[in-house]
Amino acid sequence: MARRHIRDDSKGGASKRGTAKRPIQYAAVPYRRTEDGVTEVMLLTSRETRRWVIPKGWPIRGAKPHASAAREALEEAGLIGRTGTEAIGSYRYDKRLKNGVETRCKVEVFPLEVEGQRKRWREKGQRKLRWFTLLDAAQAVQEPGLRKLLRQLDTLLPDEGDEEE
Repeated sequence: MARRHIRDDSKGGASKRGTAKRPIQYAAVPYRRTEDGVTEVMLLTSRETRRWVIPKGWPIRGAKPHASAAREALEEAGLIGRTGTEAIGSYRYDKRLKNGVETRCKVEVFPLEVEGQRKRWREKGQRKLRWFTLLDAAQAVQEPGLRKLLRQLDTLLPDEGDEEE
């Protein structure tokens, strides 16, 4: 089955690749499949606003985008697993920078099949973590593009066994 890629250009205007640089972040959508085949995703609260989000952050110098996404999942939620090397979608949101300025960020999203969770991680105790069904996750997040991606996640993820190495 061919995987689809969801790109959210809402409020972002026409796509102008290679022109004006917009801030970009990389995110992991941590997921697991239950014994009865239901896909669940882990959401976590942001430290500042306490909204439900997925682990995301700025690019890490020298790291590939999917590795940056995996690192964020480890630091923010202690999650380890297999990260897809291709983004399954993107969305945009307004990020408040440390200087108080708000900027529109593009977030490229990579799937992270969760295999476990560390006992200790950098931001433990700073966020709430919770597993959600896809429908409940889509209702919990505020960003329209992320909501759309979560609703369609089952069609974007590899079938079980597709990414065996």
